[in-house]
Amino acid sequence: MTDSESKSEARREEDEGQDGGWGWVLLAALFISTSLVFGLMRSLGIFFVEFVQYFEESAHAISWISSIGLAAQQFFSPLGAALCNAYNTRLVVMTGGFLSGLGLILASQATCVFHLYLTMGVVSGFGWGLVFTPMVATVMDHFTRHRALALGLAFSSIGLSSFAFNPLFLLLVECYAWRGALLILGGLSLNIIPCGALVRPQRRSKVPPKVSTESRSSWADLMQRVSSYLELSLLVERPYVTFTLGVTLFNVGYFVPYFHLVAHSRQAGFSEYQSAFVMSAAGASDILGRVVSGWFADLGHFRLIHLMSLWTGLAGVFIMLLPVSSLTGSYAALMVVSLLYGFCSGALTSLVFAVVPKIVGAGRIMGALGLLQLIESGAGLLGTPLSGLLKDTTGTYLASFMVAGFFLILGTLTVATLPHFFSCTDPPPPQRGSAADGDKSRSPEAEEMKDLASDINQRGVE
Repeated sequence: MTDSESKSEARREEDEGQDGGWGWVLLAALFISTSLVFGLMRSLGIFFVEFVQYFEESAHAISWISSIGLAAQQFFSPLGAALCNAYNTRLVVMTGGFLSGLGLILASQATCVFHLYLTMGVVSGFGWGLVFTPMVATVMDHFTRHRALALGLAFSSIGLSSFAFNPLFLLLVECYAWRGALLILGGLSLNIIPCGALVRPQRRSKVPPKVSTESRSSWADLMQRVSSYLELSLLVERPYVTFTLGVTLFNVGYFVPYFHLVAHSRQAGFSEYQSAFVMSAAGASDILGRVVSGWFADLGHFRLIHLMSLWTGLAGVFIMLLPVSSLTGSYAALMVVSLLYGFCSGALTSLVFAVVPKIVGAGRIMGALGLLQLIESGAGLLGTPLSGLLKDTTGTYLASFMVAGFFLILGTLTVATLPHFFSCTDPPPPQRGSAADGDKSRSPEAEEMKDLASDINQRGVE
């Protein structure tokens, strides 16, 4: 067997082995860590009414707490990705777990809303940013054929935790007040640390450029290294920019029901436990949506981008129907729409991340996810406060949910402008540095073929 055949066989065996082994352990770690990040974040609506009453602030002011936390998680994601590319993914995730728990523990001692902005918002959000993107990218590195299903299984923990956390948090608030409840949640979040200790990422094909000793202090070389770690070249590639803009528009309205549906249900006249159960039911259907969506996507009957757009558009429609269903005074109608919204919102989430390798290539997943989270952080920062402002202005949540659903539909229309969107097959992802690096963007296989052709031509001349 020749060397090239041996390399091809080894590469094939490596690809086939990526859907098992330690990847399943990392999948379990991602399952737990995402439940302690987004599952907890979604359930913070239980504290919304408590904060409004205790601090005597408006819904708009209190909405900034969760919004800052979400925005900080997304804003610091590129930093987490860059630190993982430069140093050790395990250490980065464990540090993030410590900060996420520390922020909630400090929040339990808050004396004003500004303290909650800093602790639950900035500190915990910073920790979440160091956890989520590195964990997702690491799991995606270990799965190829069943990547969408793996992400669907891992992200199903968000719906499961939403189902469990809402009544649990309500019980904790009743037993220990909101301060004691936040203290317990801080200790619970520290369980992210052992999840990070399990990270054992595979070697990446990408090796950042080395800087020689003589030019180590050069500002240009430093910027080159930073750009390489952050994958800033993606910002000049139209498919990635268009996709990121669409996801950013999704993000404006996506989290609004999880922060305001409980308060809206109580305003509509339903009891505290009825309102909490509406959110729990949406979380349960969210679980089913993530798993079913991932399984169906891996069958390969439709492109991932088309399935993601379908679920996103439907989620936007059902968000608009949430306040309409409650206006009838029927708890059953509100429950049905909540179940449908939960299914669609869960179905689209895992596909958003699974689409990224189709657009940028498998070698740039970490940086692409980090930049995606950074860019959509502005939407996460403004979405929930905008919803709270509309409620304070109109007195109801009708306009809040209508605007939130509109942004999901607008994002779907934006994604539809991607090149080759209406094609039945995925276009090849752009090669690294194809616009700027010229010949440097060629793969090792292309360089080998080029050398072979040159050698043949040389022999022909001789």
